[in-house]
Amino acid sequence: MRATVRLPDAGAWVGRAPLTVSDARTLLRRYRLELLWAAFAVANYAAMLVWPDWGTVPFYLTWISLTLLYGFRVWPVGPTLVVLVATLALTGLPHIDQVLDGQQATEKLARVPLMALLFLTVVWHARRRVDALQIAEERSEQRRSLLERQERFIHDASHELRTPVTIARGHLELVSVRGGEAAELEVALDELRRIDAIIGRLLVLATADQANFLQVEEIDVEPFLEDVFMRWSEVAPRAWRLGTLNVGRLRVDPERLRTALDALLENAVKYTPEHAAIELRSRRDRTGQLSIEVEDEGFGVPAEALDRIFDRFARADAARTRSAGGVGLGLAIVDAIAKGHGGHCTVRSTPHGSTFALHLPHFAPAVVRLEEPPLFGYGPSCSSA
Repeated sequence: MRATVRLPDAGAWVGRAPLTVSDARTLLRRYRLELLWAAFAVANYAAMLVWPDWGTVPFYLTWISLTLLYGFRVWPVGPTLVVLVATLALTGLPHIDQVLDGQQATEKLARVPLMALLFLTVVWHARRRVDALQIAEERSEQRRSLLERQERFIHDASHELRTPVTIARGHLELVSVRGGEAAELEVALDELRRIDAIIGRLLVLATADQANFLQVEEIDVEPFLEDVFMRWSEVAPRAWRLGTLNVGRLRVDPERLRTALDALLENAVKYTPEHAAIELRSRRDRTGQLSIEVEDEGFGVPAEALDRIFDRFARADAARTRSAGGVGLGLAIVDAIAKGHGGHCTVRSTPHGSTFALHLPHFAPAVVRLEEPPLFGYGPSCSSA
């Protein structure tokens, strides 16, 4: 496998301390092949000057050695052209002097550009090979990343599904032993519903990196958020508040956005007591993105959990997770959907609650048309007789 060599930039040492002995040794060791070839080329140039009759031998030795060197080191285009021009000068100038002195025929000068063209052909093939190797490495890295995601998905699925499967199996075994009880059946069915929810969320995360993850279209922000708010306000006993909503159009996948908002509102319900306030609102942030916020009067997020709150299976309070019905996938789904749209998620927490925000680009606010004020003038006056 050929190695692509990046030659040192001449301006890289400007403003730096002088080279130490250790630095010099490192450079000599790294570029020893180039230095050996340069010394060999200069020696051949001297041989062509000293023994003009044998000039053909050092001429071809210079070009052959350069081709062999390029087989070991594939330089970038700029240094390659510099070396090519320098080699043309080393091998061409003695021939020009001999032609001017009448020591050889003019047509022999043609072998100098011909050797340069031959070297350029070798360069072209070598660079094609390097590019092909880079493409192969990139594809190998993509396959490795895909395998890692698959392994992680399998590990996560097996880790999270093991507990509800065990509980459901245990209760079903009790039902079979005792002859069947409604309470045991309800627990088993609840655990099976939990498994179904976990599988659905894992599948969303598994497809987050695929090209067809989003089906983007334009939606009206205000009625969309009002619909989401109305559905949640009817199913959870909280003090629901609908805050200010921006009017405008947003390019998103409506189903994925609804999934993300459901996860944020579900998270707010889990970590707030009954009749606590939960507010849904939207605003334009400083970057022009639409920020959809869910603020609650819950227990807040511990400071040590803020950095990992959007990771898969991250839990702000592991002791409450089971009783609240969560597995730590909801906020990870919110983060994946936000990133799929080119946005991001943020969280602010206080001892009195938390505010989760979903920042999305491609928002076009509606143009508000102000009605023209009526023109008040002086009309004809009426007087009574």
